[in-house]
Amino acid sequence: MLCVIGCGIAGYLAYLEITPSHAICGPIGHCQSVQQSDYARLFGILPIGFLGVAGYVAIIITWLIGRTGYYKWADLAGLVFLGMTIPGILFSIYLTFLEPFVIGATCIWCLSSAILMTILAQFSVAPGKLAFTHLRTKSSSFQPKLAA
Repeated sequence: MLCVIGCGIAGYLAYLEITPSHAICGPIGHCQSVQQSDYARLFGILPIGFLGVAGYVAIIITWLIGRTGYYKWADLAGLVFLGMTIPGILFSIYLTFLEPFVIGATCIWCLSSAILMTILAQFSVAPGKLAFTHLRTKSSSFQPKLAA
């Protein structure tokens, strides 16, 4: 559910970045200033909102694969889930730092996405640890047969 909300937020931000629409920001922040800044596009090309949508969709797919129950893929999905949320939260921290200190404005939508990614990262720790434990015990029990 968190990823669906994240997709909605990131989709809205992507829409704002590619259209001349003005952000509905409410009483907190200056979303339009953030959306029009140089930091609204990755490498000046890819709107950050599209990157967010892609990230949330990838996390949903990984979560679904992890829920299949097939051990090899479920374990790998647990590690990938953790591996996607950690860079996601680090990138969110970077963008959140830029808002007040570089851009001089704050976007409530961006902060909401950062909070969602933080919660997802917390939820990814247990499956990631479990997957790591499963994969480590499977690899340590592997004994190759030696030719006589």
